[in-house]
Amino acid sequence: MIIKKINAMMAKLSPSQVMVLGFAAIIISGSLLLKLPIAAANQVPLRYLDALFTATSAVCVTGLVVVDTGTALSPFGQSVVLTLIQIGGLGFMTLSATLTILMGKRIGLRERLLIREAYNQFNLAGLVRLVKQVVKVTILCEGIGALLLALRFSQQMPKKQAVLYGIFHSVSAFCNAGFDLFGRIYAPFSSLTTYAGDWWVSLVIAFLIIIGGLGFPVLMDLKGRLSGKKLSLHSKMVLVGTAFLIGLGFFVILLLEINNPGTLENKPVATKIISTFFQAVTPRTAGFNSLPIGEMRDSTLFFIIMLMFIGASPSSTGGGIKTTTFTTILATVWSVIKGKQETEVFKRRLSNEVVLKAITITVISIGLVALITLLLSVTEGVLPFVDLLFEVTSAFGTVGLSTGITPILSGFSKALLIATMFSGRVGLFTVVLALAQNRQKNESVRYIQEKVIIG
Repeated sequence: MIIKKINAMMAKLSPSQVMVLGFAAIIISGSLLLKLPIAAANQVPLRYLDALFTATSAVCVTGLVVVDTGTALSPFGQSVVLTLIQIGGLGFMTLSATLTILMGKRIGLRERLLIREAYNQFNLAGLVRLVKQVVKVTILCEGIGALLLALRFSQQMPKKQAVLYGIFHSVSAFCNAGFDLFGRIYAPFSSLTTYAGDWWVSLVIAFLIIIGGLGFPVLMDLKGRLSGKKLSLHSKMVLVGTAFLIGLGFFVILLLEINNPGTLENKPVATKIISTFFQAVTPRTAGFNSLPIGEMRDSTLFFIIMLMFIGASPSSTGGGIKTTTFTTILATVWSVIKGKQETEVFKRRLSNEVVLKAITITVISIGLVALITLLLSVTEGVLPFVDLLFEVTSAFGTVGLSTGITPILSGFSKALLIATMFSGRVGLFTVVLALAQNRQKNESVRYIQEKVIIG
C-alpha cells in the first residue's frame, strides 16, 4: 500500500522534481550512514551537520570537507563516501536504469524521460544504449586509472593499501570529486601537495579529471569519430572550450605564481610545469590540489574563481555553468560586436532558445553566488572576503578547492554551502524548474514590441 502511494506521488512529479528529490534522498541516506559510530575512525559519531555536509559534498562530487576523510573516517565511512561519489558522478538514474537492465526488466517511458533529463538529451531514442555506454566507459576509465595509480602507490605503501588507494582516488578523480585519503599518510587536508612533482600521479589524475569533465555524450561522439563520423557542434564547443580554459589557466597561474615563495618559486622547473598544469585542470570541478591554495596570491585565487564558476561540461561528472554556456555567451557577444542578428559558432547557427537559456543560467548563477557570499560575509566577517567568495564558488561549481576555511565555518555557513553544492550538482536551472509552479508551456499572447535603450 505504501509503495503504491509513493509510486502515485512520483507519477505526479515532473522529471526535474524527481531529479531534485532523488538526489536529496540519497544525500540524507548517506548522512545517516556517516552519522553511525562505525563510520568514524575513533567510533565517536560525527555531528549530524558534518555528516550531512560530507554526504552532500560526496553526492554532489564537490570535495569540500569539514573533516579529513583519511583520518576522521573509518574504512566503513570511507567506503560510504566512495559509494556516494560513484552514485553522484554517474547519477542515480543511471544506476537505477543499470539495475533494471541487469534484472532483465524493461525501462518504461517515465524512466526514459528521467534519463533524458539527467543527460540533457533532446529525444528519447538511444537512451538505453547511452546508459550502457556510460557504464562501460566509467568502468574502463576508472579501472585503468586505478591500475596505474596502484602501481605507483605500491612503491610507497603495502600492495593491498595501494590497490585500495588506487581505486578510491581513481573514482574520485573521474567523478571530479576531489576526496582523498592522504591525510592518514601525510597530513590532514594535504590533498596531492606531496605529489606536486610526481608526473605519474599528477598526469593520471589530471586526465581522469579531464575525461570525466568532458561529458558522456562527447565521449560517445569521440568514439564515433574513430569510425569516421563527424563531431557534433556540441562536442566541438566542449573540446575547444576545455582546451582553451586549461591552456589559459596554465599560463595565467604560472605567470601569477612563479615568484610566489609559498607555491612555485622554490620548486624545480619540471615540478613548476607539472604542478601548474594540474592546478589549471583541477578548477574544472575536480577539487584536488597540488599547490597550497591558502598560499596563493589573491589575483590567482580570483582567476581560479572564474575557472570554477565556468566548471565542466554538460552531462559530465562536474558542475559550474558549463563550458557550452560559457562559449555560447562568448559567441553571442562576438556576434553582436560583428553586427550579426544571430549567434554563430563553427559555421552553425544557435537558436534563440539556447542563447536565452545560457544567459538565464549565467545570471541566476551569478545571483546565487553573490547572495551566498553576501550572507557568509555577514556571518563570517573576520575571514577575508576573497576566501569566502572562493569557498562559495567552489561549492557552486562542485569543485572542492578551499583556502582552508571550510572546517572553521559556523553551522549556518555550512548549511548555506550545503544548499549551494546541491544546486550546483543537480543544476540550478533544474532546481528552478522543479520549484516553479504552473509554468506556462505555450505562449498564446504576444505583446506589442517596444524599443529600450541599452548601454
